[in-house]
Amino acid sequence: MEISFGKKDEFLYYLINKRQDSKMLEFSIIIVSYNTKDILKKCLISIFQEKLVKNGGSEVIVIDNASIDQSASVVKKEFPKVKLIINEKNLGFAKAVNQGIRAARGRNILLLNSDTIVQEGTLEKLLRFEDETRPSIIGLKMLNTDKTAQGSVFNFPTIKRAIEEFWFGRKGAFSKFVPSENVSIEVEAISGGAMLIPREIIEKIGLFDERYFMYFEDLDYCRRARKAGFKIYYLPSAKVIHEHGASGKHLATKKDQWRRLIPSSKIYHGLLRHYLINMIIWSGQKWRGLLKK
Repeated sequence: MEISFGKKDEFLYYLINKRQDSKMLEFSIIIVSYNTKDILKKCLISIFQEKLVKNGGSEVIVIDNASIDQSASVVKKEFPKVKLIINEKNLGFAKAVNQGIRAARGRNILLLNSDTIVQEGTLEKLLRFEDETRPSIIGLKMLNTDKTAQGSVFNFPTIKRAIEEFWFGRKGAFSKFVPSENVSIEVEAISGGAMLIPREIIEKIGLFDERYFMYFEDLDYCRRARKAGFKIYYLPSAKVIHEHGASGKHLATKKDQWRRLIPSSKIYHGLLRHYLINMIIWSGQKWRGLLKK
């Protein structure tokens, strides 16, 4: 199914009304893609091998952010069961995710980066754990291509934690880290690259903040969820391989990535904290670099 979006999203209202009359599914798996044709294909293949998708109990929604690499054509041709939303311009991650959520019919929303490969049985493990802890946000374990664990959990970034990591070398105080290899654990925040959100939480705290084009939208959402009294867990038995950065590599340069990061940081932290934290990071990196010489 293809849904085309232009400057106005009138069709969303049709989707919202239609969903109310439809059977609730277990999962709505939402993937935002921007020029990621090849890795998106691998991601979709892994998803459609999951039992909870094969049996029709879940749906897959791809939001194409105006790709020029024929991503949308590949999805239409090779994955006809995917609900495909095509944007005329790149709306960024948060807006695209919200489009997917509005079109979703699942009681659980699973956000996946297009550069992830779902490991066998992951959806069933998520479902069992969510039924035990519902409603809670759950982060999946991200693996590098060599199957080693990849940092996907955050402590909320503060000035104190920036000092701890960048001045005193305490890894994971500020940056992403792996909290546990094998045991589920409550955490502060998780990466939006592999995040499960029950519908009840969305109904309580709302959609993603669309001021964030890219970066910090996951931290912001977790912060809002915790303020509303919801818990956030890391579930290492539910796994995806993550080709780190591949879904964002078409942001041409590191300079372009920083151009996206800085406005989001200012929104999340506020101007004063943004500048203080960046000064701490810069000075800490310079100082520790001198110590290594």
